[in-house]
Amino acid sequence: MKWTTPDLCDAHPDVEVAAPLFQDYGRRRAFCGRIVTVTCFEDNSRVRELVDGEGHGRVMVVQGGGSLRRALLGDLLAAKAVDNGWSGVVINGCVRDVEALAALPLGIKALAACPVKTDKRGLGEVDLAVEFAGVAFLPGQWLYADGNGIVVASRDLLA
Repeated sequence: MKWTTPDLCDAHPDVEVAAPLFQDYGRRRAFCGRIVTVTCFEDNSRVRELVDGEGHGRVMVVQGGGSLRRALLGDLLAAKAVDNGWSGVVINGCVRDVEALAALPLGIKALAACPVKTDKRGLGEVDLAVEFAGVAFLPGQWLYADGNGIVVASRDLLA
Protein backbone atom coordinates (compact mmCIF):
# COMPACT_ATOMS: atom_id res chain seq x y z
CA MET A 1 0.00 0.00 0.00
CA LYS A 2 1.36 3.41 -0.95
CA TRP A 3 1.30 5.93 1.87
CA THR A 4 2.61 9.33 2.89
CA THR A 5 2.83 10.78 6.37
CA PRO A 6 0.41 13.62 5.43
CA ASP A 7 -2.17 11.02 4.34
CA LEU A 8 -1.64 9.07 7.57
CA CYS A 9 -2.08 12.23 9.66
CA ASP A 10 -5.28 13.12 7.78
CA ALA A 11 -6.75 9.63 8.22
CA HIS A 12 -5.56 9.14 11.81
CA PRO A 13 -5.63 12.39 13.80
CA ASP A 14 -4.56 10.55 16.97
CA VAL A 15 -0.99 9.90 15.75
CA GLU A 16 2.02 11.67 17.22
CA VAL A 17 4.22 13.75 14.93
CA ALA A 18 7.89 14.39 15.66
CA ALA A 19 9.22 17.94 15.45
CA PRO A 20 10.88 18.56 12.06
CA LEU A 21 14.48 18.28 13.24
CA PHE A 22 15.78 15.43 11.11
CA GLN A 23 17.69 15.10 7.85
CA ASP A 24 17.46 12.12 5.48
CA TYR A 25 20.69 10.18 4.95
CA GLY A 26 19.68 6.78 3.53
CA ARG A 27 18.58 6.02 -0.03
CA ARG A 28 15.22 4.81 1.25
CA ARG A 29 13.20 7.98 1.89
CA ALA A 30 9.96 6.36 3.04
CA PHE A 31 10.08 3.59 5.64
CA CYS A 32 8.00 2.13 8.43
CA GLY A 33 7.95 -0.64 10.98
CA ARG A 34 7.65 -1.59 14.63
CA ILE A 35 9.87 0.41 16.96
CA VAL A 36 12.86 -0.96 18.83
CA THR A 37 14.49 1.66 21.08
CA VAL A 38 18.09 2.23 22.10
CA THR A 39 19.31 4.75 24.64
CA CYS A 40 23.00 5.59 24.37
CA PHE A 41 25.24 8.63 24.60
CA GLU A 42 28.30 8.82 22.36
CA ASP A 43 28.63 5.00 22.50
CA ASN A 44 27.04 2.90 19.77
CA SER A 45 27.74 -0.53 21.33
CA ARG A 46 24.02 -1.34 21.65
CA VAL A 47 23.31 -0.10 18.11
CA ARG A 48 25.98 -2.53 16.87
CA GLU A 49 24.42 -5.39 18.85
CA LEU A 50 20.98 -4.71 17.39
CA VAL A 51 22.06 -4.44 13.75
CA ASP A 52 23.91 -7.74 14.15
CA GLY A 53 20.51 -9.36 14.83
CA GLU A 54 17.49 -9.83 12.60
CA GLY A 55 15.57 -6.63 11.98
CA HIS A 56 12.32 -8.21 10.71
CA GLY A 57 11.40 -4.89 9.05
CA ARG A 58 11.59 -2.95 12.31
CA VAL A 59 12.76 0.62 12.87
CA MET A 60 15.50 1.35 15.39
CA VAL A 61 14.89 4.57 17.32
CA VAL A 62 18.12 5.78 18.94
CA GLN A 63 18.05 8.28 21.79
CA GLY A 64 21.55 9.68 21.52
CA GLY A 65 20.83 12.66 23.73
CA GLY A 66 21.07 15.01 20.75
CA SER A 67 24.87 14.83 20.83
CA LEU A 68 26.57 16.44 17.86
CA ARG A 69 30.05 15.30 18.95
CA ARG A 70 30.00 11.61 17.88
CA ALA A 71 28.30 9.65 15.09
CA LEU A 72 26.15 6.76 16.30
CA LEU A 73 25.77 5.18 12.83
CA GLY A 74 28.18 4.87 9.93
CA ASP A 75 28.45 2.89 6.72
CA LEU A 76 29.50 -0.44 8.27
CA LEU A 77 26.66 -0.65 10.79
CA ALA A 78 24.14 0.65 8.26
CA ALA A 79 25.20 -2.05 5.78
CA LYS A 80 24.68 -4.68 8.50
CA ALA A 81 21.23 -3.23 9.16
CA VAL A 82 20.37 -3.65 5.47
CA ASP A 83 21.74 -7.21 5.39
CA ASN A 84 19.74 -8.14 8.49
CA GLY A 85 16.40 -6.73 7.37
CA TRP A 86 16.00 -3.46 9.28
CA SER A 87 13.60 -0.99 7.67
CA GLY A 88 15.18 2.17 9.06
CA VAL A 89 16.95 4.04 11.84
CA VAL A 90 15.95 7.34 13.47
CA ILE A 91 18.72 8.92 15.53
CA ASN A 92 18.55 11.79 17.98
CA GLY A 93 22.20 12.36 17.22
CA CYS A 94 24.63 12.09 14.32
CA VAL A 95 25.68 9.79 11.49
CA ARG A 96 28.86 9.68 9.41
CA ASP A 97 29.98 8.30 6.03
CA VAL A 98 27.09 10.18 4.42
CA GLU A 99 28.02 9.36 0.82
CA ALA A 100 27.99 5.64 1.58
CA LEU A 101 24.75 5.93 3.59
CA ALA A 102 23.05 7.63 0.64
CA ALA A 103 23.69 4.52 -1.47
CA LEU A 104 22.18 2.04 1.01
CA PRO A 105 18.52 0.91 0.76
CA LEU A 106 17.81 1.88 4.36
CA GLY A 107 15.76 4.67 5.86
CA ILE A 108 18.05 6.87 7.97
CA LYS A 109 17.03 10.06 9.73
CA ALA A 110 19.39 11.92 12.05
CA LEU A 111 20.05 15.43 13.32
CA ALA A 112 23.34 15.96 11.48
CA ALA A 113 26.57 14.41 10.26
CA CYS A 114 29.78 14.24 12.30
CA PRO A 115 32.99 12.50 11.19
CA VAL A 116 33.99 11.36 14.69
CA LYS A 117 33.29 7.74 15.72
CA THR A 118 31.85 6.84 19.11
CA ASP A 119 33.52 5.46 22.15
CA LYS A 120 32.98 1.72 22.65
CA ARG A 121 32.30 1.19 26.35
CA GLY A 122 29.37 -1.22 26.17
CA LEU A 123 26.98 1.39 27.53
CA GLY A 124 23.33 1.84 26.65
CA GLU A 125 19.88 0.35 27.15
CA VAL A 126 17.48 -1.39 24.77
CA ASP A 127 13.67 -1.38 24.73
CA LEU A 128 13.02 1.50 27.11
CA ALA A 129 10.57 4.31 26.42
CA VAL A 130 12.49 7.26 24.97
CA GLU A 131 11.41 10.81 24.28
CA PHE A 132 12.74 13.42 21.87
CA ALA A 133 11.42 15.76 19.19
CA GLY A 134 8.23 16.10 21.25
CA VAL A 135 7.30 12.42 20.90
CA ALA A 136 7.40 9.45 23.26
CA PHE A 137 8.71 6.43 21.34
CA LEU A 138 7.67 3.13 22.92
CA PRO A 139 8.96 -0.31 21.95
CA GLY A 140 6.37 -2.06 19.79
CA GLN A 141 4.73 1.11 18.50
CA TRP A 142 4.74 1.79 14.75
CA LEU A 143 6.85 4.48 13.09
CA TYR A 144 6.23 5.90 9.62
CA ALA A 145 8.76 8.28 8.06
CA ASP A 146 9.13 10.00 4.73
CA GLY A 147 10.32 13.33 3.38
CA ASN A 148 7.43 15.07 5.15
CA GLY A 149 8.29 13.89 8.64
CA ILE A 150 7.98 11.17 11.26
CA VAL A 151 4.66 9.81 12.56
CA VAL A 152 4.25 7.41 15.50
CA ALA A 153 1.16 5.29 16.17
CA SER A 154 0.16 2.66 18.70
CA ARG A 155 -1.04 0.32 15.93
CA ASP A 156 -0.20 -0.59 12.33
CA LEU A 157 -1.95 2.10 10.28
CA LEU A 158 -1.53 0.13 7.05
CA ALA A 159 -3.18 -3.12 8.20
